Amino acid sequence: MNRTPRGTAPTAVLVVLLSLLSGCGAASSDRNTLTVLAAASLTEPFRDIGDEFSKREPDVDIRFNFQGSSLLAEQIRQGSGGDVFASANTDMMAKVRRADALAGEPQTFATNQLTIVVPPGNPAGVESLADLTDPDTSLVVCAPRVPCGSATERVESASGVRLNPVSEESDVKDVLHKVVAGEADAGLVYVTDAGSAGDEVEAIDFPTSDEVINEYPIARLAAAEHPELAGRFVEFVRGERGQRILGEYGFGAP
Repeated sequence: MNRTPRGTAPTAVLVVLLSLLSGCGAASSDRNTLTVLAAASLTEPFRDIGDEFSKREPDVDIRFNFQGSSLLAEQIRQGSGGDVFASANTDMMAKVRRADALAGEPQTFATNQLTIVVPPGNPAGVESLADLTDPDTSLVVCAPRVPCGSATERVESASGVRLNPVSEESDVKDVLHKVVAGEADAGLVYVTDAGSAGDEVEAIDFPTSDEVINEYPIARLAAAEHPELAGRFVEFVRGERGQRILGEYGFGAP
């Protein structure tokens, strides 16, 4: 009787396993990761846009970095990696451009404006922008260095109402969270953020809001690891499907 030498079967199994592992490695190397740095106020629509874009680009993984636009702009200027930058105003994009960190011209893809948010039931009885000056009303806003804070300053200038917030936050989501958590009687956030909070807040419009509109620009970064893919993402955001998603979340057209 012929006998198979000891070690032959395990060796064969090892060869098969190595072959399979090698094949898996080749498949995974075909995937690309697109890094998108986007303003915090874009969190919800960009996640949906990312899902839709991935359906068209099945070999692409999208990694989002959602923070205040000023912080993202500073990261880019300091050499932080990324493929696409979407800012909540043109000032932050201009800073990145002056650092020669953009590839091509920024393109506006959406607009936004501020509204007042209060906890359900409006316990402080806020009805207008002027009511926010009541010393018994705790107000939270964005810090002046970030786009929603800059918009707040422009609202003050246009309305003649001088606000005295108890806290200035680094991005609009932090303002919203403080109101939702009951840590403030009111906050100034984008209308889109008020909408995303649903029943957790009540929104109060004020006339001057229509005079202070933030334009949102998007651009491919000069250091993009996947420049062609980044360009396709930018066009998708500005295209019919991307615009429809942004509109569903309350963003205005460019």
